[in-house]
Amino acid sequence: MTTATAAPQSAPHVSVNRPNPVSVGTIVWLASELMFFAGLFAMYFTLRSTVPEEWEAQTPLLNIPFAVANTTVLLLSSVTCQMGVWAAERFQPRRSGSLWNLKGWGMNEWMTLTYIMGSVFIGGQIFEYAELVHEGLTISSSPYGSVFFLTTGFHGLHVIGGLIAFLFLLGRSFSAKRFGHHEATTAIVVSYYWHFVDIVWVALFATIYLIQ
Repeated sequence: MTTATAAPQSAPHVSVNRPNPVSVGTIVWLASELMFFAGLFAMYFTLRSTVPEEWEAQTPLLNIPFAVANTTVLLLSSVTCQMGVWAAERFQPRRSGSLWNLKGWGMNEWMTLTYIMGSVFIGGQIFEYAELVHEGLTISSSPYGSVFFLTTGFHGLHVIGGLIAFLFLLGRSFSAKRFGHHEATTAIVVSYYWHFVDIVWVALFATIYLIQ
């Protein structure tokens, strides 16, 4: 009498989801950028505690309502950027249907709108700079002028860097024969940078315009 032996069961297939190295690298780089802005904040508060009379004399020159409007544009651009990321994650580079049907927009439309809003923010910052220079506040006029233009100026350069990244993203999307994971990953890492820029500006806006 032979005894049937059961065939050994194969081990269940285990899938390991490794983090995307591009996303991880972007996050690490943004952490270093955060330290850079931390140094700028430290400089701001150090000078403020050293020469508080400069803050009392210069902060009335700030156009807070205009800064609020400009900040709102930048914050809304984070919303449109995230909408573009969601479109990229479902591999939809272009709109389906009418231009006025926002639900049918693809990544290209949302990221183009984000680019426009970021450009409006930079234009508003340049306008504000011109008004302050007209009032006599420059980077060399006082300690307050130096720290104001350095902190907001470096942030503005980061915004411009983000705008260049959007152009690269859109160019890659239009030139790709097939929109796939590489293009979607590019959209995600660009959004990381843009959200970071927006968060830093919220902290700068609260410090410079609200706390003063």
